[in-house]
Amino acid sequence: MEITHREFGHTRRGEAVTCWRLGDGEAFAEFLDYGCTLRRLCVPDRTGRLVDVVLGYDTTAGYEDGDGYLGATPGRFSNRIGGASFSLNGKTCLLAANDGANHLHGGLRGFDKYVWQAEEADGGVRFTRVSPDGEEGYPGTLTASVLVRWSLSGGLELTYGAVSDQDTVVNLTNHAYFNLCGGGDVLSHRLRVNADFFTENDAHCLPTGRILPVDGTPMDFRQAKPIGRDIDSDAVCVRQAGGYDINLVLSGSAPAAELYAPESGIRLTLTTDQPGLQLYTANTLTGRTGKGGVPFGRRSGVCLETQAFPDAIHHPNFPSCVLRAGERYARSARFVFTHD
Repeated sequence: MEITHREFGHTRRGEAVTCWRLGDGEAFAEFLDYGCTLRRLCVPDRTGRLVDVVLGYDTTAGYEDGDGYLGATPGRFSNRIGGASFSLNGKTCLLAANDGANHLHGGLRGFDKYVWQAEEADGGVRFTRVSPDGEEGYPGTLTASVLVRWSLSGGLELTYGAVSDQDTVVNLTNHAYFNLCGGGDVLSHRLRVNADFFTENDAHCLPTGRILPVDGTPMDFRQAKPIGRDIDSDAVCVRQAGGYDINLVLSGSAPAAELYAPESGIRLTLTTDQPGLQLYTANTLTGRTGKGGVPFGRRSGVCLETQAFPDAIHHPNFPSCVLRAGERYARSARFVFTHD
């Protein structure tokens, strides 16, 4: 694997942004230190043509101004926390309400809006960020890291780590929007997920606490089906989100998920040690211009966010999202690309 880096631009705060490229022959991945953001991921299709399979922008301003967390590493807690607050060790922590009355993806300025430190390490690039005590309302000084490795045979491997000097909550993931054709919508992409259950949502896309079987619902992806088959279902959890924005409870079987585009022949195979997979079909992504002037918008990508369950801190029946002082958070995800 060849690792290079170049200047990508500057933030409005005057911070230099660097683009890191991890190459394996013609195939490569690019990450920005701004937001620890997956900007490009180019793999061959069935004809040998390189296809950039993630949505993104050509400029730093695109990432600063654009919503949707394209390719970023949100934090300190990805996904939602109900009521923008939680109690831990008898103390109430007040967070920013940036999603109605709730907290989303780390708040007003989450990890996606900071420049991370980056260095070559352990056969890849390690991105590190120190989040001070009280940032966005979270307790404890947290040191978070993402080690990125890439090869065409081994895929894109993301290894997440964190340690805190106080008890806190943490949930790290990558918010890439995949489009295995490089453009258009993803409704014909075929998705399979090893998940027998899902966490039911309320009208604000927050878990009710009930864990329900996928059987007989649009959330059943145990057999591969086109994403568009049930995306306009009248089922409450789909209709109120305008598509899929749901946490699927992974069974622990490998692979966790497979995504396939019949048009390009590209297949993504995902493995992870996380308990949940947030399936999001870009329901609210407005029309905009991406890399190379390619337009994209609603349903132009699909997010497969490996993570803890949303709002886990408020549901004792969910796997815990609490990181105790001095303990080490360690999670991983691997995205392998092949073609027929």
